Order: sequence, then C-alpha cells, then structure tokens
Amino acid sequence: MAEITKVKITSKTHVKPSKVIGRRECQLVTFDLPYLFFYYNQKLLLYRNGDREFHDAVEKLKDGLKHVLEEFYQLAGKLGKDEEGVFRVEYDDDMDGVEVAEAVADEIAVDDLTAEEGTKSFKELIPYYGVLNLEGTHRPLLALQLTKLKDGMVIGCAFNHAILDGTSTWHFMSSWAQACNGATSVSVPPFLERTKSRNTRVKLDPSLPPDPHSQSSGDAAAKQEPVLREKVFKFSEAAIDKIKSKVNENGPSDGSKPFSTFQSLAVHIWRHVTHARSLKPEDYTVFTVFADCRKRVDPPMPDSYFGNLIQAIFTVTAAGLLTGNPPEFGASMIQKAIEAHTAKAIDERNEGWENAPKIFQFKDAGVNCVAVGSSPRFKVYEVDFGWGKPESVRSGSNNRFDGMVYLYQGKSGGRSIDVEITLEPGAMERLEKDNEFLMEL
Repeated sequence: MAEITKVKITSKTHVKPSKVIGRRECQLVTFDLPYLFFYYNQKLLLYRNGDREFHDAVEKLKDGLKHVLEEFYQLAGKLGKDEEGVFRVEYDDDMDGVEVAEAVADEIAVDDLTAEEGTKSFKELIPYYGVLNLEGTHRPLLALQLTKLKDGMVIGCAFNHAILDGTSTWHFMSSWAQACNGATSVSVPPFLERTKSRNTRVKLDPSLPPDPHSQSSGDAAAKQEPVLREKVFKFSEAAIDKIKSKVNENGPSDGSKPFSTFQSLAVHIWRHVTHARSLKPEDYTVFTVFADCRKRVDPPMPDSYFGNLIQAIFTVTAAGLLTGNPPEFGASMIQKAIEAHTAKAIDERNEGWENAPKIFQFKDAGVNCVAVGSSPRFKVYEVDFGWGKPESVRSGSNNRFDGMVYLYQGKSGGRSIDVEITLEPGAMERLEKDNEFLMEL
C-alpha cells in the first residue's frame, strides 16, 4: 500500500448553498438517534485523470456542490437540540456549510489505491477518521477531501450517520454529479419531512464515550484496538448466478418464495466466514442486515426520504448447524427474519427503544457476527462528475469491526457484486484460500 504520509493538505474552505434558505430545523427521529455513537460514514471514490486539470475539477465540484445543497441543505447544517432536549438538524445561512479540504499526494498513483486490500492508506484521504456523529454539534455534517494524485484524484467523503443512511448518501452523490454535469435542478428532490416516518420525541442527554482512537492512553489504546484485515472479493455475474441457483436447488421446503440474490449471497458469506473462524459447533453466530425500511413502514415513505430509515435485522444459530446443513438452512433463516420485519415489527422495535433508549456503538452487532451494510442496488459506479466513472469505490476505516461486510455494485455492472469484508487476520487467511467461497471450483 502507498505511504500515507505523502498526503499534504493545501487548503480548507467551506461551501454553502448558492441561495438564501433562512433558518430551518428538523427533528431527528427514532430511526436516526441510535447512530449518534457510530462514527462518520466514510466513502472514497477514486478517479483517473484523463486530461483535466485538478484545479478545474475542484472548482467544478465546488460549484456543483453549491447548487445541490440548495435542496440537500441539511448536509450544510449542524446537529443541535431544541429547548426540550430533542436532537435535531439545524441549518442557518450564517453557518459554515460543508467542509472542503484540498490535498496533494503526487507520489501516489491510482493503481496504488486500487489494491483490493486494506484501508490504512485511506486514513489520510478521507476526513474525520475516528470522529463520532455526536460531534456534529460543532462540526460540519459533511466533510470532503479532494486529493490530487500522480494520475488522478480521490474524493473522500465523511457523512454524519446520525442524519442519513446509505440510500440518502447515494441519492445525494448522484444528485451532486448531475449538478456538476450542468443539471439546473435536482431531478429527485430529497423528502425532508422525517417526522412523517416517526414522530415520537425522544429526549437524550448522551455524553461522549472514551475515544478508542485517542492516543492519550498510549499503548493501552493500541492494545485495545484489535488487528483486523479488510479485503474486497469480487463476484462476477456468473458467480452470483451460480451461488443463487445452488441455494435454490432445494428451495424453501415450506413453499415460500425462492431465495433472492441477496439472501443467497448473504448465506454464502455467513457460512464461509463462520467456517473460516474455526468456531466450535456449539458457538453462536449472528447474521445482521441493516435493512431499508422505506417501503416497510406504514405509510410507506418515498425512496427519496432523506435520513436514516434502516433497522438492523438479526438472526442467530449455532455454527455447527449453519455449516453442517445445506445452504438453504441458513438462507431460510435469513429470509424469515427479513420477511418478519413488517411495519408492526418496526413499530414494536421503535417503541421498545423509545421506552429505554440504548445508544449503540458500531460494534454491537452480535457475537461472531456477519453484519451487512450498504447495498449492491446503490449505483455507486454511475457517480460521474463529468470525467468518467470511478475506478474504485470503497468504505473508509470508520465503523469497522470483525465481521462487517459492505456490498457494492460490481464495477463491471449487471449482477456482479463486490463484497468488502473485515475479519481477524487468521480467519481472513483461511477465507482467501477457500475455493468454494471464491467460486473458483
């Protein structure tokens, strides 16, 4: 991996909406609040140069940003609280806006960063490593770093996860790209009335937990942070189709629907990661998916709903049962858990949380877990600011733990899927050698 010390920040500015918006306030709802103690959600988009000048590209990006923020102005605001102690997004024209850092890393080439392993080199390329969403009370809710490489550029983004999920993130990114390509208005404006999804007012008074990234405790902090490896496994259309048809060979025995692509790939990952972890047959393993609830809530919300409208869906079994049975055993568990997550189940989960709010930390996904975030439905490789599709789209180092999985649309398009997995080194080494997992049989 490229040396991370070769990145030099050259300037920091702020970008605000290009028109006067005035004072706006929007209450955070039960779907948003649990993420206050997650870290900022980091995304990295890597582009080759073509023949454009870095300075021109930066000006184009800032100009597009000004226009797209007219609709997505919440990203130019701050977190605040109303007089009753309920968290909200606040925007005012005199706020700083979105933080935009410019940086130079002339010794780093695009190919140095397309390696499918690790995120260490990203720490200098994406802002707000180790910054909690709660700090959005005094920091911008979106921070960007535009870095000039030897033969390309990196757009590093840090989004405050307390105010938006993946669907909203990529809605914003594609709208920003359209603005950079000359669109005079946002084709699908964000739906900003988050209280339409849930209107319970929850008062919270959280204080910052000790920061696991802080250097003050020196060696102790270093010892606490587990050593993890991240790697992207690329599954072609053919591999995805093969995984799906294998799981559906002996489809659901109870006559329910065939297993979806997601359910088939999810059980494939869950079984092989569980095997790679060398768990005892009686050890529990948890599968978690952060599911989009826009169409599950009653009344359903539009796809353009801006905020968090996700909930974690859990299912658990013994490692021996999961790996000893055919794949449809685990697929059926995942399918049933997802289908049981109805509007009624969502309401019950929200009511339980509202009665006893628990602020999660990003690693609370369960024992020996495989936790899936992001979605191959997000059109991440179609974010074209006017100089072509990204070479690579990755998640940063924040919010990673043993078992975190991000699914992305594959760069080759169609039904191909990139699977970004974080595991302990021993388990990762065994997974890399598992030809059945890699579909290299």
